[in-house]
Amino acid sequence: MKEITAKELEQILVSEEKVNIIDVREDVEVATGIIPGAKHIPLGQIPERLEELDENEHYYMVCRSGGRSSNACQFLIQNGYNVTNMLGGMLDWEGEME
Repeated sequence: MKEITAKELEQILVSEEKVNIIDVREDVEVATGIIPGAKHIPLGQIPERLEELDENEHYYMVCRSGGRSSNACQFLIQNGYNVTNMLGGMLDWEGEME
């Protein structure tokens, strides 16, 4: 599984590349802040919401500490998606939030 640090992902965002971020935290967690532009799909809803993801795109998966996003990555990889897990999750995120 591909992995990236929060700081590396922040640098990619700053460079204004097209970035697809999926936040797999629960609603109550996302209410405390989310990376600008990230799409919120709670981990438990990933299987039923696969049609919202394009198999030709690359996605960065984010959660609170990196565990749930790792599980999401494993599931998505098994289903043919190109994904990268953000290590340390939002606990390590120092960039902007909305």
